[in-house]
Amino acid sequence: QLHRRGFRCLHGVDGSAGMLERARSTGLYQELRQCVLGQELLPAPAEHYDAVTVVGALGEGQVPSTVLPELLRVTKPGGFLCLTTRSNPSNLRYKRELEAALGQLERCGAWQKLLAQEVEHWERATSEEESTQGTGYISGVVYLYQKCPIPPLKEG
Repeated sequence: QLHRRGFRCLHGVDGSAGMLERARSTGLYQELRQCVLGQELLPAPAEHYDAVTVVGALGEGQVPSTVLPELLRVTKPGGFLCLTTRSNPSNLRYKRELEAALGQLERCGAWQKLLAQEVEHWERATSEEESTQGTGYISGVVYLYQKCPIPPLKEG
C-alpha cells in the first residue's frame, strides 16, 4: 500500500532471515537488515527516517514497548511514527503497558499524538476466545505520532 501511494524508498528490519528473504522477493525494499527490535539498536543513524512504522510486531511475547525510544532515535524531528497493536484479550496487558509508555513520551515532549484509531476487524482470529464478540476477527489500534522538533538552544 505504501508503494502504491508513492513511497519508493523503503527500508525494513526483521529478526527472521526467512522473513527478510520473503520481503526481498517483493522487490519493494531498497534495504533490508536483520535486527531484533527491543534487543538491538536499529541499523540506522540518528534522525535518519521521515517515517517509521511497526505493524504486527508490538504485542505480548514479541517486541517490547521499551523499543519506543529507539524508534524515536532514528526518526527525523517532525517525522512520523505509525505503530499498531492488537486489542484481543491475550494482549490487553501489553496494550496497557504500551499506551503508558506512549503517554509518558508524549508528556515529556518527545512526540505528539495525532491519532489513536480503534480498528474493529484488524485481523482474523485464530481461536474463538480471541475473536471480538464472535466476529472471527481481532480488533486493534493504529497510533500515529509526530516527533517533536528539537527546541532551539537558549543563548546565555
